[in-house]
Amino acid sequence: MQAFTYEAPRSLDQALSLFANTGDKGRALIGGTDLLIQMRAGVRQPEVVVDLKSIPELQILAFDPQTGLRLGAAVPSCRIMEDKMMRDKYPGLTEAAGLIGSVQIKNRCSVGGNLCNGSPAADTPPALIALGAECVIASAKGTRTVKAEDFVLSPGRTVLQPGEILVEFRIAAPKPHSSDCYQRFIPRNEMDIAVVGVGAALTLDGNTCTAARIGLGAVAATPLFAKAAGDALVGKPLTDQTIADAAAAAQKIATPITDMRGTAEYRTHMVGVLTRRVVNEAAERARKK
Repeated sequence: MQAFTYEAPRSLDQALSLFANTGDKGRALIGGTDLLIQMRAGVRQPEVVVDLKSIPELQILAFDPQTGLRLGAAVPSCRIMEDKMMRDKYPGLTEAAGLIGSVQIKNRCSVGGNLCNGSPAADTPPALIALGAECVIASAKGTRTVKAEDFVLSPGRTVLQPGEILVEFRIAAPKPHSSDCYQRFIPRNEMDIAVVGVGAALTLDGNTCTAARIGLGAVAATPLFAKAAGDALVGKPLTDQTIADAAAAAQKIATPITDMRGTAEYRTHMVGVLTRRVVNEAAERARKK
């Protein structure tokens, strides 16, 4: 690991000023659970590491029935898992956050860091996509908003430009009879990378689906918004056939690779399996709301 300068600003303005001066030589540290490994391996060699954990805007976790959820990019997973509001209103995103690493890692890692790492197999992006999350990005020039499905451009590469920071996520308040779910398949019981991950968010009117979004992970070069899969459910009763149609639509957009953890054919099969499971579980939760 090469020598670097460590900075720990206490305000967003201080952090943005640092990044404005360092440009692409600086790197944000939100949890560090990916960055430090990459630095040791020589994959990333920043000259300045800016620790964002102490900035209040990145630690916000607040819900308003009208405006919805504000989730700071640096809120640790353990805090999300322990929050009753998160478990009740956004159980799928809470599930995804709880799957990142070990107990020790959960005290450092965050949804923001998980997304900014740019991994196609990360757990939280499919859950964020399913919820229609918006990512608030700040720089010394101002702020902009990007949809979660548009944030990762390729493995390890995101929309963040030099000088920009992911500050928070904004997610709409769930409507009555709405809920979400995230599930993944991994080779081992814990602490492994998803072979396939699927998130779903639904709104029901009786047994009819009135809104649906589905996100996929680990089956393409980036996390995917499976729009056709959600559309296959909308306006229809949630029968085995309509759910199977949604699963088939999700499989159709998947373009997985074959590697030591699974073949492309097996991953495509698991997209269908997990889509059916998360839709059924999200629907069951929605009926209780």
